Order: sequence, then structure tokens, then C-alpha cells
Amino acid sequence: MSPYRQRSKAFGLADRARHPHGTLRTLPRLAPKPPDPLLGAALSASLGAALLLDAELKIALATEEARALLGVEVTLGALAVKVLCPNSPDRPVAEALAKGRAVQAVIAHPAKGTAGRLLKVRAIPLLQGERHLGWLVLLDAAGASGEGAVCFHGMWSQSPKMKEVFRILERVAVDDASVLLRGETGTGKELAARALHVLSRRASGPFQAINCAALPANLLESELFGHVRGAFTGAVSNAKGHFQLADGGTLFLDEVGEMPPELQVKLLRVLETRSVLPVGGRKPVAIDVRIVSATHRALRYEVEEGRFRADLMYRLRVIPIFLPALRERREDIALLCAKFIESMNPAARRRIERVAPTVLSLLERQEWPGNVRELRNILAYAYAVGDGPILQPNDLPPELLDGALSGGLVSSEGTPRGAPHSEQPLSAEGRRLLDALRRTGGNKKQAANLLGMSRVTLWRRLQELGIADEDSDAARNAELSTPARQRSTRVRP
Repeated sequence: MSPYRQRSKAFGLADRARHPHGTLRTLPRLAPKPPDPLLGAALSASLGAALLLDAELKIALATEEARALLGVEVTLGALAVKVLCPNSPDRPVAEALAKGRAVQAVIAHPAKGTAGRLLKVRAIPLLQGERHLGWLVLLDAAGASGEGAVCFHGMWSQSPKMKEVFRILERVAVDDASVLLRGETGTGKELAARALHVLSRRASGPFQAINCAALPANLLESELFGHVRGAFTGAVSNAKGHFQLADGGTLFLDEVGEMPPELQVKLLRVLETRSVLPVGGRKPVAIDVRIVSATHRALRYEVEEGRFRADLMYRLRVIPIFLPALRERREDIALLCAKFIESMNPAARRRIERVAPTVLSLLERQEWPGNVRELRNILAYAYAVGDGPILQPNDLPPELLDGALSGGLVSSEGTPRGAPHSEQPLSAEGRRLLDALRRTGGNKKQAANLLGMSRVTLWRRLQELGIADEDSDAARNAELSTPARQRSTRVRP
């Protein structure tokens, strides 16, 4: 090889070669192959802001949503890390991609003039057997600095609504005023009550919880106030109730709106006198207890309907706190899935490494009448019936997939499907009840369990909202309308 050729190679002039006649010529550089427009349209429609990278971490495709979100020039063939982290000293995404592992991180927005703004990045490896083909990178806005995910006494969230709830809980915990937690079933009311206890001056005292809807009136009275020996058949000894057991601490009255009227009077007396009279007893016992109660109903509406005492409501509802439903904070669904999977993996038969984007998209479109508890139950189902490291749509309960395919029983205007448009639109509560009935195929007992109430309470609420039996029958018919061949191939929970 001539000295000139050696020098050329040494200086990296690998794109120069000798012409047959001895002259040097420059080889043309190959331009990146333009992406398939059909693939781009599919990614844009299903995932929104997304980048497709090859095995060398070069951008092979960028959706229009990704270009708009990034706000910087995205050149095909450019290294993704130079686009996503041009000036950042910390590069968690680049380090994870270099090691070939999936990553989810929040990074500084790469565009100029966006100081303080954050970008959520989720990179998923694309494999074909053992062969690594590239990466799928999902992008989303993550708000401003300081708006990442937080864990407040067991409750994970990145939603501004929940963070405001956390702030209020922290402020009111130091006081002894009664707190009423209002929220649908599964929104975390008991976790919020425990947080109030832990943050209060009573943290060293006991925390007692009782569900007022789970017991009949006579048994609930004994559980709350205690009883003396001989008060009733089977009372062979004195027994303390929850009020006495919680002395010096906090008593959590869950579903207080379901308390029978005769017990509401006695509860009011306890709150007024700060003493409790056990069943069959004659001497009141002084107590020092902070009351935190919870309900999924509007107590003011219950008072207007004559089912709840107004004077008791004012005693319990000193500080009302409203917990948002999961459908009101959909940005938390992916976060909660990740945290549930992280906690379930160690003890489960199956180990889930990641969730398919189609599953996340499906979960984020659900109405979630059972809220966070329902989401956890769905993941428990997926662990039980599915296999493999990736959570796929096939692993989800059949009713979830049926609802996604059928579009649900309720139209976007809020009226039951098939009902005349002149009828009164359903309230949010009515849509929630009908959605639970649809999920359980019209089975009122199962729907009541899903909603966290008794079957009688569900029936009464349906009557109060003017939802006739034919509407709930429509939920069952929607389930039965699924072809028998499809139903027979699915595993029912």
C-alpha cells in the first residue's frame, strides 16, 4: 500500500478509494432509508409521541407528535441520546440504553427556552428471539420540575389533584378536628385515614378501623360501644368496643353513611359527651378519640333524603376532604402499574418485566368504578393466568377486553345505549353503577362487591337514580351478546 493510501486511512478517509486509472475518487455516503409511512401512521395513532431506534441507537422513525413535543429538529439517522439529552450532565436514558436494558425516566426538556420543564421517557427493547433489533421510545410531557411521582404514606401519585390532597392531609393532621373523607370505593380512603393518624400527635396511640356497612345494627352497636356481661345471649364477659380500644388514638368509621338511624343517635351522643355507654351498661366510660370517617356518598344528599341526621353530619364533616377517582387522574395508571408489579414480582410465580404499550393504552381508557383496588385486582389476575415477562392484552380479564371492544353501555352523551335521547341523562353515579353491572354481566351481587357496597344498597341506589331493571338487564345482555365461541375460549375469574 502506498504511503499516501496509508496516511489517508490513518486520517479516517475510509470513504476515499482509488479509481482504476489511479486517480482518487470520493465514494457517495448512503442516506438513511426513508421510513415506511404506514408504520409511522400506525405508531402515531396507537402510541402518540414515539421514536423508533435501530440497534445503534439511531433514530429510524419519529412520529409527528414526538417532533412537536420535543420542539427540536429530529433528523433521521441521528443518535437519539444527542436529541434527548444534548446538554444534560446526567444521562440515565443513555446509560440504560448502552447497557441494553429497558428504562423509564424523567429528563430535562431538550428544547431551548423550556427551563424547568420535564420530559417523561420510556424505552422498550425490540427483540426477535435473542436478536436485538432496536428500541421503541415513548415520550410524554411530565410538567415542571418538582412535579414527579411522590409516595405519601403508601399512596403513589404524580397527579396535581392527589398532591393537593396530600398537602391538605398533612396540614389538617396536626389538629384534632373530625375529618370526613369522601371518595368512591378503592380510592384510598383508609390509607388517607392512616396517614392522618401517623402525622398527628396521636401517632403513638392506637388506630382502630371499622366498616359500618359490614355488620347488622345490633352487632355494630356492640362492636362500636362494647358490652357488659349478660347484656345479651352469649355475652359471657365484658368486652371493649372500638371507641374504648381507640382511646388516645384515632377511630376510622368507614362507610359511615350506611349506619342505621338508631345508631346515628347513639354515635351523636358519644361525640357530644366524649363518653361511651357499653350495651347493657349503666356507667359511661370517658374516651379521648379523634374521629375520621369516610363515605362514598354525599352526606348532604342523604340528609335531604332523610337517611342521615343533619346534626351528626355537622359533627363528622368538620373538615371534608375529597379523594379523586382514578379516571380523574389517568396519568397515575402507568405509575401505579409499575409500583404494583414491583411489589408483586418477588412473591409471584410469574415475573413481569414490562407492560405492553397496548395494555397501558387500554387501561388508561377504562372508567375504573373500583378505582385503584380494581387496577390491583386486574394485575393479580394477569399474574395468575398469564405467562412470560411481558404483560399482554390476553392477560387481562375478559370483561375488560369486552368493554374495550364494545365501547361500553353508556354513550358519550351519558345516556344508556338504546335509550331515547329525550330521556334525562344519567349522572356520574348512575354511569358508575351501570358500568359495574356491565363488567359483571348484570350480576347485582358481584357488581355490589366490585363497588364496595351491599346488594341491597346497590338495589336502592338504582331505584333512587331511576335506573329501571331493563337498564341493568341491558348490562347482562351486553355480556351475553358476546359470541359463545369467544366466551368459551376465555378463562373467567
